[in-house]
Amino acid sequence: MHMKCLESIPLTHPLRDVRVLAHSASPDWNEHLRGREQAAYERGRREGEDSLREELIRQRNEIGGQLKDVIESLHRAVPGLIADTESALIQLALESAQKMIAGLPINAKLIDAVVREALQQVEDTAGVTVQLHAEDLAVLQKHKSAILKDAPASSPVQFTASAEVTRGGCLVQTRFGVIDARRETKLDQLRQAVAP
Repeated sequence: MHMKCLESIPLTHPLRDVRVLAHSASPDWNEHLRGREQAAYERGRREGEDSLREELIRQRNEIGGQLKDVIESLHRAVPGLIADTESALIQLALESAQKMIAGLPINAKLIDAVVREALQQVEDTAGVTVQLHAEDLAVLQKHKSAILKDAPASSPVQFTASAEVTRGGCLVQTRFGVIDARRETKLDQLRQAVAP
């Protein structure tokens, strides 16, 4: 329903500060409207920028907090990871050493070296008995090892076969105690030396 300009409208209260406009908008009025539109646009743009800035600051703070949590978590996890890796590497090295030693061929040269190394720890050779695996003793005898020649029957160093000794090792019995140069003992000593 369209109202005519001259139609009367009943009001319940008197109007205040009312001015009659001319039939067509004046150039000042159009300028005024454009100014208001521009001001509203600028205000909306500023409010949008402020809102966006606040949201970016909030997100930056949130991401900063998450990043801080991640860094703290890594700081807590890294020592454990290093310890686990170190332990795994030690275990791998020990297993590799064990396999490598187990794969070494047992010959007169190896047995001779093991016995000489063990005898170097003996300070007094009086009453020394070197116990070898029976097959290792036979290998030394077969190859006429110099270590056996250096220990004639009258020598204070005696060589005997023993079921306690595995291939490639020896036990040296002295009046002060036993020097255990068996392979498995050396591996256990190595394991204890590198254990964390």
